[in-house]
Amino acid sequence: MSSTGSLFDSDPTPAPQPARPGAHAPLAERLRPRTLQEYAGQKHLIGPEGVLRRYLDAGRLPSLILWGPPGVGKTTLANLLAQELGKPFASLSAVNAGVKDVREVIERARKQRGTVLFIDEIHRFSKSQQDALLGAVEQGVVTLIGATTENPSFEVIPAVLSRAQVYVLEPLGKEVLTSLVDKALAEDEVLRTKNVHMQDYGALLTISGGDARKLLNLLEIVVEASRPDPQTGQILITDEGVQQLAQQHLARYDKGGEMHYDVISAFIKSIRGSDPNAALYYLAVMLEGGEDAKFIARRLLILASEDVGLANPNALILAQSCFQAVTVIGMPESDIVLGQTVVYLATSPKSNASYKAIRAARALVRQQGVQPVPIPLRNAPTKLMQELGYGSQYQYSHDYPGSFAYQEFLPEPLSGTTLYHPGDNPAEAKARERLRALWGQKYGM
Repeated sequence: MSSTGSLFDSDPTPAPQPARPGAHAPLAERLRPRTLQEYAGQKHLIGPEGVLRRYLDAGRLPSLILWGPPGVGKTTLANLLAQELGKPFASLSAVNAGVKDVREVIERARKQRGTVLFIDEIHRFSKSQQDALLGAVEQGVVTLIGATTENPSFEVIPAVLSRAQVYVLEPLGKEVLTSLVDKALAEDEVLRTKNVHMQDYGALLTISGGDARKLLNLLEIVVEASRPDPQTGQILITDEGVQQLAQQHLARYDKGGEMHYDVISAFIKSIRGSDPNAALYYLAVMLEGGEDAKFIARRLLILASEDVGLANPNALILAQSCFQAVTVIGMPESDIVLGQTVVYLATSPKSNASYKAIRAARALVRQQGVQPVPIPLRNAPTKLMQELGYGSQYQYSHDYPGSFAYQEFLPEPLSGTTLYHPGDNPAEAKARERLRALWGQKYGM
């Protein structure tokens, strides 16, 4: 998808449906969806009740940030959204494009209002590159669609975030991935000529990790490398065969390649599993592969809260210091700071109690909606609110022994609901005893 060319002609026409690439192209390209009807997954966005479907039905599209793991269709979705509305489409890769490229595309777009500008890996854009987009987005010169595998809150400047809706693309599930394999074998001009029988899907799905592009490319490698049975002429796909071929073809770690998420996953799981040796190994793999040190430090920040949590509250402090140090120092010296933090986190006691608590709380709100705040806890800035009793009967905790007064803080329908269950570690054992002493059996401690 180019950022230049006929998309910017003075007499705009709806973007045509793209032709299928030839047999020489990778399988993932040959099967790239040409319409939204062919698009797999993300029904929460483009299904009958999806938010993006409602925008399309209204004939308009706001600026978007599509956030999700690799291989779930961010680039394809952006193109199809523009195609669905007949909008001119331009794309830039943040890896290669600079401020000059952004400005050139915007100038061309001024001749065709309504152009959809897609920026892949927008998290790699510098602040100055993102700033160059602002005016065009505000003025409606372009509708921005950015794609990122990183949390936009960290990598996209607030000015851009405030002008774009963030939508999360979910990893593709087993059913969708299996259907993609079947579709490839049945419809692809190359694979359908081969007598392929799928005995097992498990290894293909496991190795691809929810990445459709990786899945299809691995399928193509396996089919091409497998020998047909001399008697039946059938190519039999088994988990064992896929595992063997995958090991032969997997490339070394590349921060922009397929192993990126496999290695970071192994890294996080090694720390969570209290194995500093494995964690240091995967850290070294990433650093030797040129991984962004801030990317690693951000993951350590999340892990310090999610997996160490209140079992060792100092872990979050050290992880925050690590992120700040890495930001100031840069590579190559940041490897020392990262190594120290990794060892500390890996050897710390672990608890995901607070992580589970906030997940449970958010799920409760989604399921039951927002309940009325108890009258004693409400703010009473006006005389009318005071007359209605807002804030009355509230007991100021510090006026009572131990700075605690037994009173209800949850909305009445949720009274006694337990969201936080202290973990099985010394630090949270003390928290459990304190809560039990204060609340008795109210929260089942």
